[in-house]
Amino acid sequence: MGKVNKAFFWSLFAAGGTLTAFVFPALVLILLLAAYGNPPEIMGFEQMQGLLSNWLIKIAAFGTVALALWHAAHRLRTALHGLGLRADGAVAAIGYGIALLGTVLTAYYLIQI
Repeated sequence: MGKVNKAFFWSLFAAGGTLTAFVFPALVLILLLAAYGNPPEIMGFEQMQGLLSNWLIKIAAFGTVALALWHAAHRLRTALHGLGLRADGAVAAIGYGIALLGTVLTAYYLIQI
């Protein structure tokens, strides 16, 4: 049974890492432009809300955030194991629990838009 769980979480890790490598640099650039300086009109609140009201964009945003969370949880688990923290069960439960909570909250907030 352990091998089945390991393969499932590893697949989420791999998909999240791949998606994060392609999408997050653009998201960081957009957020930096929005936070510092005068963002273009297309990045205004109304435009972003209009964009996220499309169900296809919601699915893409959900997939991006959820897979990035699962990737980060698995990366943190393996990094802590490599640093000598051998409480793997507790680390896995906490890390994957936070990823699950973030995934559920992402779905909840996207549905609210």
